[in-house]
Amino acid sequence: MTGLNDIAALSRLGFGAYFTQQVTADEADLLVRRISSVHRDRLEAIDNTGPVAIELPPNSNTADFAVGDWVLAAPYTGLLVRRLDRQTVLQRRTEGAFGQQLAAANVDTLFIVTSCNADFNPARLERYLIMANEAGTRPVIVLTKADTVDDATPFADEAKALQRDLPVVIVNARSPDAIDPLMPWCGPGQTVALVGSSGVGKSTLVNTLAGHSEETAQKTGAIREHDAKGRHTTTARSLHAIASGGWVIDTPGIRTLYVSDITDGIDTLFAEITELAPHCKFRDCSHSHEKGCAVQAAIKEGTLDAERLERWRQLQAENRDRTPVYTGPKGNKTLRKKKY
Repeated sequence: MTGLNDIAALSRLGFGAYFTQQVTADEADLLVRRISSVHRDRLEAIDNTGPVAIELPPNSNTADFAVGDWVLAAPYTGLLVRRLDRQTVLQRRTEGAFGQQLAAANVDTLFIVTSCNADFNPARLERYLIMANEAGTRPVIVLTKADTVDDATPFADEAKALQRDLPVVIVNARSPDAIDPLMPWCGPGQTVALVGSSGVGKSTLVNTLAGHSEETAQKTGAIREHDAKGRHTTTARSLHAIASGGWVIDTPGIRTLYVSDITDGIDTLFAEITELAPHCKFRDCSHSHEKGCAVQAAIKEGTLDAERLERWRQLQAENRDRTPVYTGPKGNKTLRKKKY
C-alpha cells in the first residue's frame, strides 16, 4: 500500500509537488493510487506494489475519471475518497456531445504519432497540436514507418514547420532501438501519451516502449494499402510502465478531432500570428483587408506564409462555431470554464 509517507515510491509513479500540496493534514493516512484504466462500470488503479483495487462510492460515474488521474483511497477498503486536481488534461469534444470527452490526465508529453505514408496529414496534425497546447502538455511529433520510404526527411521538415520549436522524431516502431530517440521524454516518473489515427503504429510503439511479451502486448493491425487507413486495434485507454522508469498511455485511434473551446491552443500553434496581432492598427483587425495590418504586412514581406494565415482563419472560425455558449444571469451569454 502506497501512502504519502513513501515519497520515493510516489515519485516513481509520477506523483510530484503539485499533487502533494493538495492533500490536507486530515488526509495524510489515505492511500495514493493512480488510475490505470477506465471502464463503464469500474476503475482499475496501480500503486508502487502493482495493480490495486479501487472501490467506487455509490452513484459514481466512471466517465468523470481519466487514465492518469491521481486519487485518494481509504486504507483496507480501498474506497475512493476523492480525485486530486489534474495538472494537465487531454480532452476533446465529439459530434453532438454536450461536454468534453476525457482522453488522459497528468500527461507530461504527448507523442503525436503519424506515419510516412498517405496518413501524413498536416491539417490533422495541427488539430492534435492544438489539443496538446490547450492541455498544457508538451507535444512531440513521432514519424513511424520510416523504413517504408526512401527518405523521411521531407515528412520531418513539413512537420517541424507546423509549430515553433516543435520536436520531431523519426522511428521504426518495430525496432528495439525505437525507444532511444524518445528517451528524453520517457525518464523515471515521466508520463507520455500517444495519439494518432488508426494504423500509424501506436500500439506497436507502446509494445516497444513497455517491453511487452507476446502474451501481454497490445494488439496490432494491418492498414489498407490504397489510403494507409487502419482499423482500431486499441479500444480503451490504458497505462503501461516503461522500462526506463516512465509511463505510457495508449489511446484509441481518433478519426475526427473537432476544434472547440480551445482558443489558447490555437494561439500557441500560430504563435507568429498571435505575436503580430497586437501591432495591428485596429484592435479587432481581421487580418484580411484593414489598413495598418501587421499580419498582412508580414505576408507581403515574405516573413509569414499566407497559407498559415488561411489555416489559422479556418480553425478560428470552426472553434467559434463549435464552442458552446451558455446562458448566464439575465440572459447574458457566458462560456463555461473547464475544470481540472
